Amino acid sequence: MAFSQQIGQFREGNPAPLYLQLQHLIREAIAHDVLAQDDAIPAERDLAVEYDISRITVRKAIGGLVEEGLLTRRRGAGTFVTGRVEKSFSKLSSFSEDMAARGKTASSSWISRAAGTVDPDEAMSLGLSPGTPVYRFHRIRYADDQPMALEFSTIAGYCLPGISAVEDSLYTALDKAGSRPVRALQRLRAVPFGPEHAKMLGVSAGHPGLLIERRGFLKDGRAAEFTRSYYRGDAYDFVAELSDL
Repeated sequence: MAFSQQIGQFREGNPAPLYLQLQHLIREAIAHDVLAQDDAIPAERDLAVEYDISRITVRKAIGGLVEEGLLTRRRGAGTFVTGRVEKSFSKLSSFSEDMAARGKTASSSWISRAAGTVDPDEAMSLGLSPGTPVYRFHRIRYADDQPMALEFSTIAGYCLPGISAVEDSLYTALDKAGSRPVRALQRLRAVPFGPEHAKMLGVSAGHPGLLIERRGFLKDGRAAEFTRSYYRGDAYDFVAELSDL
């Protein structure tokens, strides 16, 4: 079946630019499950032939949807529908656990990791005295190779045996060390991405993001973790179950 028969054709007399019309058709197809998560869309040259438009127009349309997070390019494989990821606010879990629960593969790209002593901001957030050792882990988090978040974590030195203890999952390392947080306080707010953060996530400066600040605590009440995570607002939803009981 031709792609245009699946998702529709341009409306005759529509004054909107052709790349915006193509974006609209694909968005509507995703919203109505004509295109499902992980479905591949046709190659740019095939879309150009299908809709009788230039490849430059198709590339502009697809590029915009990739930037929005609705589509993702996989090297050597093509362009696929990503869908959105939901994160529950009612459960204390790691990024890796969230992705595994949704059938996605989590991975990381290290920005930096280092040992040091608390700075004033960390000391206040973690309730630690000046000079207390900490470990800092800064990285880009991916889901199925799509950049989803920036994560800047500070961990109290007494929670890990050393900086090399963290490989893929921070919470796995904390669990092995007997220092996994059992409760946390989280704050969520909307932020626009600055140029540096936007570049790391493959979006434009000013792109909408969600900043989560988490303070995690051990069973004995000591602070273990202070993490600032910047999530792509176009690809991540946060949900919470509420009850009046």
